[in-house]
Amino acid sequence: MKLHLLKPPAGARKRRKIVGRGPGSGHGKTAGKGEKGQKARAGGGSHPWFEGGQLPLHRRVPKRGFTNIFRKRYAIVNVSDLNRFEAGTAVTPGALQAAGLVRQTGEGVKVLGDGELTRPLAVSAQKFSRAAAEKIRAAGGTVEVLAG
Repeated sequence: MKLHLLKPPAGARKRRKIVGRGPGSGHGKTAGKGEKGQKARAGGGSHPWFEGGQLPLHRRVPKRGFTNIFRKRYAIVNVSDLNRFEAGTAVTPGALQAAGLVRQTGEGVKVLGDGELTRPLAVSAQKFSRAAAEKIRAAGGTVEVLAG
């Protein structure tokens, strides 16, 4: 067996259908597109969400709600996540980002009270839940609210 003698098995490779090349080809004249109509034209056909001229779904369904343009989005960190820092460390939004606990600080960081804190830390963030502040202080740490 030599490499130049290798061939795919019979029937494994199918020839591409060539259309519009005369009556002898079997796919001449209308090239398999039937007679006239939208689907017979170049670039013809409709998009997947076309509903046949019926009023589209996005126009039939009523509008609801609104987007508050003044909303502030905070990166969320739980108290249990702060245990990865050494005791006595100053935990800032930058330190949280460096540790991979938040991706972008955006409007700031909010610390929530889920879990337990086992070491004293000096935590500074834009917002704290009441439970988070209590748990940080109970562990011997300090809470500093940053402007933001």
